[in-house]
Amino acid sequence: MSALSTIGLSKRYGGRRGIEDCTVELPEGKVVALVGANGAGKSTFLALAAGLVEPSSGAVRVFGDEVRGRIHPDAAYLSQRRPLYGDFTVAEMVRAVAKMDRRWSRQRVEEALAAIDGLDVGARVESLSPGVRSRLALALCLGRLPRLLLLDEPLADLDPLARDETIRLVMADVADRGMTVVISSHLLGELREVCDHLLLLQGGRVGLDGDVDELLEQHRELVGPADAGPPEIGTVVHARKSGRQQRMLVRAPGVLAPGWESRQPDLESLVTDYLRAGRERAGA
Repeated sequence: MSALSTIGLSKRYGGRRGIEDCTVELPEGKVVALVGANGAGKSTFLALAAGLVEPSSGAVRVFGDEVRGRIHPDAAYLSQRRPLYGDFTVAEMVRAVAKMDRRWSRQRVEEALAAIDGLDVGARVESLSPGVRSRLALALCLGRLPRLLLLDEPLADLDPLARDETIRLVMADVADRGMTVVISSHLLGELREVCDHLLLLQGGRVGLDGDVDELLEQHRELVGPADAGPPEIGTVVHARKSGRQQRMLVRAPGVLAPGWESRQPDLESLVTDYLRAGRERAGA
């Protein structure tokens, strides 16, 4: 069974497209990197998956159950807004959320809070830095012991050390409980160390969807002289010239012509070239 699946999922806001005809199956027990340019529909996708936004058409299923109007009991969602009560202390915030959840692990929350250096549980939430508020909100999500964790830019407010600690905290639940994570982030270099699956959105549509290692194996970066003839290749995703060289990202490459070199792309260059290609198509 997939942890999260969508069938023909679309969401429009008046005349603006948020998500369009999105059909995916995200595997259970994996860490899914949800990537795309600003405005590509990542936050809309996560809000739909959390059941907080009604789709215009199509369906969302979490562990086989259709989600509409409420979050699935086995899921937790951290939005970019980090919804916390500013006039509560940290301890009061924890107690308030605990009362709203039938399944709650005080121990897991305390472990997550203990990882925040110098946190005073008597401090008011509004006095905390944005990064500490983000880590508090994540701790509350982990307290639900979710099977599916939906994270919208959880690393954006954090310094490099805090990002590393946060990723380790989440990965502990992946390892210990088989939790599935869908994480939206622009920090592709850090996600590569932990993500198993890639979902790339472009203009509200699915641009790439699959196992990270398999997608990287299916693509090659080709480099050749600027005046070299075309290589014997598969589908060109993006091509550009720079000085005396030309470079291409190619899917399912064939036999190379003389003068060309081939190497496997890393995750960041793969995604960046797909985003460049999408922007160029939109501007054409």
